[in-house]
Amino acid sequence: MAEMFCYQCEQAAQGTGCTVVGVCGKQPDVAALQDLIVWGLKGLGFWADLARKKGAIDREIDVFMIEALFSTVTNVDFDPESLGKVVRQTAAMREKARALFEKANGAPFAGTVPEGAAPWVPKTTLSDLVEEGRKHPVKDPSLDPDIHSVQQILIYGCKGMAAYADHAHILGKDDDGIYAFIHRAMGSTLDRSLGLMDFVGLAMECGKVNIECTGLLNQAHVEHYQAATPTKVNLGTRAGKAILVSGHDMKMLEELLKQTAGKGIHIYTHVEMLPAHGYPGLKKYPHLAGNYGGAWQDQGKEFQNFPGAMIFNTNCIQRPAESYKDRLFTWGRVKWPGVRHIDGWDFSAVIDKALASPGFEEKPGQEITVGFGHQAVLGVADKVIEAVKTGAIRRFFVIGGCDGAKTGRNYYTRFAEQLPKDTVILTLACGKYRFNKLQLGDIGGIPRLLDVGQCNDAYSAVQIALALAGAFKCGVNDLPLSIVLSWYEQKAVVVLLSLLSLGIRNIKLGPSLPAFITPNVLSFLVDKFNIGPIGSVEEDMAQMLG
Repeated sequence: MAEMFCYQCEQAAQGTGCTVVGVCGKQPDVAALQDLIVWGLKGLGFWADLARKKGAIDREIDVFMIEALFSTVTNVDFDPESLGKVVRQTAAMREKARALFEKANGAPFAGTVPEGAAPWVPKTTLSDLVEEGRKHPVKDPSLDPDIHSVQQILIYGCKGMAAYADHAHILGKDDDGIYAFIHRAMGSTLDRSLGLMDFVGLAMECGKVNIECTGLLNQAHVEHYQAATPTKVNLGTRAGKAILVSGHDMKMLEELLKQTAGKGIHIYTHVEMLPAHGYPGLKKYPHLAGNYGGAWQDQGKEFQNFPGAMIFNTNCIQRPAESYKDRLFTWGRVKWPGVRHIDGWDFSAVIDKALASPGFEEKPGQEITVGFGHQAVLGVADKVIEAVKTGAIRRFFVIGGCDGAKTGRNYYTRFAEQLPKDTVILTLACGKYRFNKLQLGDIGGIPRLLDVGQCNDAYSAVQIALALAGAFKCGVNDLPLSIVLSWYEQKAVVVLLSLLSLGIRNIKLGPSLPAFITPNVLSFLVDKFNIGPIGSVEEDMAQMLG
């Protein structure tokens, strides 16, 4: 029997799954505990969905569901002690949801309770929890492989959406429709009466609900920090003490900026925090200095040279080297054994570490521009539309998604480099680090490279596409628009589902196809959406431009 099995991310060993240790660094005990959490959340979803149908809602249950799902996303929580606590909380919340239903119903459930929703008391010791988790592995041989495949797509979509819902919740935005869907979707995986097309429908609905979720997060960002505007970001360093912030959470960055004001500390963004520089409410802080480093997978070599404190606020963490582990902190759902975790909003320990570290010398670098969200792009929509009508812009390319270490990702660099000069690139998420330093020029004052933002800002890309379709009185698939995506983890899965839920066709996906998609499910996606793997840059580009 394999030590573990996990195939939820693009790094799946040999393209099939990690069975000894995760390529991400996940150990077998962590994998088992995460499997147990997901199994428990299915039961939680079953009871919370029934309670909701009776009009009974508990926000603590709602928030716990998204936080626990987020803990199981790739490169988030690697700490078995932390995950053991989440397991026990899952059991407690599941019981709370069952009691909530029974109170609203006035009686116990009259039907047959699925095994995954039956009363459950977790084992006492961590080692026993690990053994219990191994009884609920990812793969379920009793299920039809194609049904299981679409169930996994649905679960991974829920995990990705949970991350976005968590960011929105932290900023004070909640939506009952989003919580209701996640409960219903997770609970549905226990229902053996549902067939393949039932889960296909739920997966498409997941994508649709995620558009609402990312729209909610966009609203939260705009209300707190105003709409992003085009802003130049320096990739060099300023003289002085330094803190590096990696992840996605803007609220955590804001609080750190407040607490470091006037202390002689410069704050640098890393990876998906780069778009923070475009928000007026964040760039008003003069000590938000610039962006440091490249994509998340390069942190092992880049962090050794960062002479200050570093903190992760969401997924992207890798096994830290001893050379910088004592300067590293985690916050939120992110945890790593032996790395100090910050609970709450007091960042004094991070600040003290930065003050005790040597800091940078003055060394200005290249400038790149961020902040081309849909509000900024649609603000010059008349220029864009005119450029398309006159032929100055021949085609738009959305080149976005997650970066990663697997070979083949230089495809995206070469694709951007070789695109004709009458084309425009919309990019988002950390895949842009493959080409966001290229000097691609502009078309009549419109930059050829428009950085839309984080992965959740796929919402902005969708709004731009819908607005263009409205202006040209055509469907999105009739626009001069091609989409080339790179994927790595579960947030990319739900972004893809969002695009498919809009009926968008002809998407190219790479660098490899997900291991959890069976040949029959892939055939369905090809037939319905003409989705396909990336090939050679030259052939793909010729096809899209043709």
